[in-house]
Amino acid sequence: MTKSNYLTTTAAIIEQAKIREDALPIKNEKCRSQFFFHPHPTPKVCLLLHGFTAGPYQFEPLGEAFFQAGYNVLAPLLPGHGIAGDWNGDNPPPLPEDAQVYQQFAIYWLEQAKLLGEEIIVGGYSVSGTLAAWLALERPEQIEKTLLFAPYLSSSIKITDWLVSILPFYYEWLNKDNPGNFGYEGFQIPSLRLFLDMGEEIRSRVQNSPVTPMLIMGSESDRAINLDEQRDLFEAVLQHQPNSWYYCFDKSLDIPHTMMTKLEGNEYLDILITLTKAYVETDLPWFLVKEIADEILQGKSFDAVVEELNIAQQVCPDLRLMMRMVDKESIVDEGE
Repeated sequence: MTKSNYLTTTAAIIEQAKIREDALPIKNEKCRSQFFFHPHPTPKVCLLLHGFTAGPYQFEPLGEAFFQAGYNVLAPLLPGHGIAGDWNGDNPPPLPEDAQVYQQFAIYWLEQAKLLGEEIIVGGYSVSGTLAAWLALERPEQIEKTLLFAPYLSSSIKITDWLVSILPFYYEWLNKDNPGNFGYEGFQIPSLRLFLDMGEEIRSRVQNSPVTPMLIMGSESDRAINLDEQRDLFEAVLQHQPNSWYYCFDKSLDIPHTMMTKLEGNEYLDILITLTKAYVETDLPWFLVKEIADEILQGKSFDAVVEELNIAQQVCPDLRLMMRMVDKESIVDEGE
């Protein structure tokens, strides 16, 4: 693509998103699609999909970090989200209840991302982590790596899944007054049910289908999702893609399900961003990541371990920083 065509493409993406969102109208400026574009195609392009009832503001910190690292970044507004209105139980927000709406949306934005650089990284938080996993199974040959932040495969309490699967009531978020929440305060249960079904499909497909390498990240303080199924997904993906990583924040850090911004409750966002960048910029299998962590715990320096393993060409600066910041025992203990 020539520079002129590239600039025309990025300008069109921005303008078309503005036209769509002006017509909604938009609930809050924070809910608008966010784009971080360089004046040229980039080696990596990041497509980041925000959480349920929220908006692209959740990926502003990570998007900015990827942009500063030299990547083009797209964080589009999900269908039915971010729309101004007096939404409540009698008038719920217009969230889709058909999985195909989200799936077609994800495919459309993957095609847009492919116009802006070479390797595509797809990331998703919560229900969009589930959507990103679906896309990684649907289009593995087009995606370099996939980032799943607290993916919603099922709830932490089984009776919650049962209620979601059968009841049509309106649910209002308990943390709706969180200063970091610029999205909807509640939703009609059927609009969440489709992601529960999608999670079940993913757990079944991943056993025998091609898939991309994945970073899966969770938190022991997350009361919204089932961490066991999150780990099971990692183990299944690891069988196909040894360059997949898993990290779960310790309960002592008190990182909630809403882990993508400090305003929503993650005081350790810098660790999440550093770990994510280290994964995207490093091509190391999980067993070597575990070995590095284990050797450091035994008293060796990061540089000494890298030299012994002869992996200097595969290591980026963020991996060094990551190994200083994270709980290395957690890495060593995971995925045994």
